[in-house]
Amino acid sequence: MREQVKLALRITTDAFDGEINDLIEAALGDLQLAGVNAFLHREDALIRRAVTTYCKAHFGQPDNYAQLKAAYDEQKAQLMVATDYTDWGDG
Repeated sequence: MREQVKLALRITTDAFDGEINDLIEAALGDLQLAGVNAFLHREDALIRRAVTTYCKAHFGQPDNYAQLKAAYDEQKAQLMVATDYTDWGDG
């Protein structure tokens, strides 16, 4: 996933790999706290897209932070209500 995020961030150097790895883990953790089984589904396209958006919002100081944050929040909200990504329907 790191390579996909680096591509989205337009980064070709390995100098930021540590920070990018931390952002990826933070994004997955944030989704997990919201009830999304993000670590289990980390290779799913919708999870990868949400993680990428999170990373774009939190890497550096993007000019469009508010838009990226809103996009991530919307992606997270959609995942939170999707039974394929949560345990809400189990029981």
